[in-house]
Amino acid sequence: MKAEDLRAFFERSDEDIAGDAHLPEAQATLLSALESGELRTARRGEDGLWLAERYVKRGILSIFRSSPLAEYSNWPGGAVDKEAFCPRIFGLKDEVRMVPGGSSVRRGACVRPGAVIMPPAFINVGAFVGSGSMVDSHALVGSCAQIGERVHLSAGAQIGGVLEPAGARPVIVEDGCFIGGLTGLFEGVLVRENAVLAPGTIISASTLIYDLVNDKELKGEVPQGAVVVPGTRPALSTWAAGRGIALYAPCIVKYRDAGTDAATALESALR
Repeated sequence: MKAEDLRAFFERSDEDIAGDAHLPEAQATLLSALESGELRTARRGEDGLWLAERYVKRGILSIFRSSPLAEYSNWPGGAVDKEAFCPRIFGLKDEVRMVPGGSSVRRGACVRPGAVIMPPAFINVGAFVGSGSMVDSHALVGSCAQIGERVHLSAGAQIGGVLEPAGARPVIVEDGCFIGGLTGLFEGVLVRENAVLAPGTIISASTLIYDLVNDKELKGEVPQGAVVVPGTRPALSTWAAGRGIALYAPCIVKYRDAGTDAATALESALR
């Protein structure tokens, strides 16, 4: 089966998919196409909008339903997972620097040449990590998350996964972004090109982002080149105000400039 046949295959009902004798072949083709980058779980259109590839995510879900558990006795400490999602093994031909020390990349995740994975880190099925990006220690790239080129996911960064529902957009970080340590991005948040998130910034789909440069409130998307830091805003009730209670509020304090570029430059020698 070819990758171009998968859309028609996985757009059918769950019952039709489960009863098709070609399902194992389709699932194997899907995982290989995801690993090579031929297929992705989300695509950016010419208009700049990102949309989930529903049939790809449905294909991944079909593997979870049909694949039995298996033991991986050769994995350090042993492991048990779905048989289809064995950990990926990288060689010199992949041009991925997987530093030893406990990281794991699940089958069906794409890691492009020139990427660096520092231990321990985890990249889940359906995820994409672009060339020249670094996934630092204790960072998570969740299921179907899309990480662009030359992105730095600093230590402890959590890029949440969105596998269900199949039509939901995953978390997306576009090219050239710097994601600070212990930052969390969840529920399909979109971070546009060259944005900088300071350490400890947490953004979900419902989080209000306060653009202090343009006097605007944003939700679900960090603009291109924005520099975001954790902030607070006062709770509005009289009771809360009397007690000095404040709520978390990520704030855009400026847009990227030469000084920001110098502070977040990726050192090519480290890659």
